[in-house]
Amino acid sequence: MEKVITVYERAYDEKQPVVTLDESPKQLIESKLFIGKDGIKYQDSIYTRHGVRDIYMVFELLAGKRYCFVEENHNRFTWVKIVSQLLDTIYKDCRKITLVEDNLSAHKPSAFYEVYQPEKAKAYLDRIEFVFTPTHGSWLNMAEIELSVLQRDCLDRHIATEAELIKQVKAWQESRNKKAVKANWQFTNEDARIKLKKLYPTI
Repeated sequence: MEKVITVYERAYDEKQPVVTLDESPKQLIESKLFIGKDGIKYQDSIYTRHGVRDIYMVFELLAGKRYCFVEENHNRFTWVKIVSQLLDTIYKDCRKITLVEDNLSAHKPSAFYEVYQPEKAKAYLDRIEFVFTPTHGSWLNMAEIELSVLQRDCLDRHIATEAELIKQVKAWQESRNKKAVKANWQFTNEDARIKLKKLYPTI
């Protein structure tokens, strides 16, 4: 916990930005609509499921930028794909990124060697400082907070297709990035040692 908090206390460094990552599933559901006797459209309780997609949230907290990706799953190969894409495009000019994420089994640096030749895998990994949140400490991941905002703003309803999901997520991302909404993290290690005293061993 203290390691994550210390990372959040760093000053902004465009050459080594702090980036948080998290993912969340979204079920694709097609609603049935009907017109009542009063001429008003109503949503029927009957609906059709069209599978699940996973939304990856990448949030650069001090720049106020977030990048969303809609994928078919959240396995280790998809995770490698997302992180590689970040390094190849958005952060191509950064010597390194600090990546904060939870301990999901798919978040395995070794998976890079399952996707790429050793030289390329190491080249990617040399550009990443991994910082993992502790078990039961997902509240420390700011990308999770952004996912909650996304859910509240535009995913709290039925969406039938992947194309529509991508469209809605992209519109939300562009709108929020335009406002450059940054994270205002104020919880320090000193606060933790007082408010979460029970987590520390007694000496």
